[in-house]
Amino acid sequence: MTVTEYLSIAIGAILINNFIFSQFLGCCPFLGCSSKVETASGMGLAVVFVMGLASAICYVVNEFILVPLGLAFLKTLAFILVIAALVQFVEMFLKKAVPSLYSALGIYLPLITTNCAVLGVVLLNVQNGYDFLGSVIYGITGGLGFMLAIVLFASVRERIQFADYPECFEGFPICLISAGLVALAFMGFSGMKIF
Repeated sequence: MTVTEYLSIAIGAILINNFIFSQFLGCCPFLGCSSKVETASGMGLAVVFVMGLASAICYVVNEFILVPLGLAFLKTLAFILVIAALVQFVEMFLKKAVPSLYSALGIYLPLITTNCAVLGVVLLNVQNGYDFLGSVIYGITGGLGFMLAIVLFASVRERIQFADYPECFEGFPICLISAGLVALAFMGFSGMKIF
């Protein structure tokens, strides 16, 4: 692959094919961890790390273990096991290194294991036929796109607390309306051609 193709993968994963706003993957932590910018950025960084590392490891597992042994039909199960192990590693690291972020993320950190965006990125790597570097770039930039979406939405939710809106929209309804409006803003990138 050429440099322009890698750049196309990166920009596409962040803006055009954003996992939250375009592919609707990872909406659970997006809505659950986006009440404060600090929590959202911590969750975003954890997802970037897990997506990047999962893309690298799952590429190796798929190319050098599953495909040569004729076990490609087990890729979803194998990828889930790899992701679960990585999330446990991230959880142990955050518990030791950044206990405040660990406690702020709470139950949402183990939910990265079942985050469909993380599983989606490794399955899309295989489906799109990316090489190792393309897989890692897609994983990291897909995580950066997730982080961009969740941090932007967290800042919107922080401002909504002081907004004047009808009482019937209190809580989750105004959250969903706001998410829809931010998604509409990202729709502006959908027709973008990179190279």
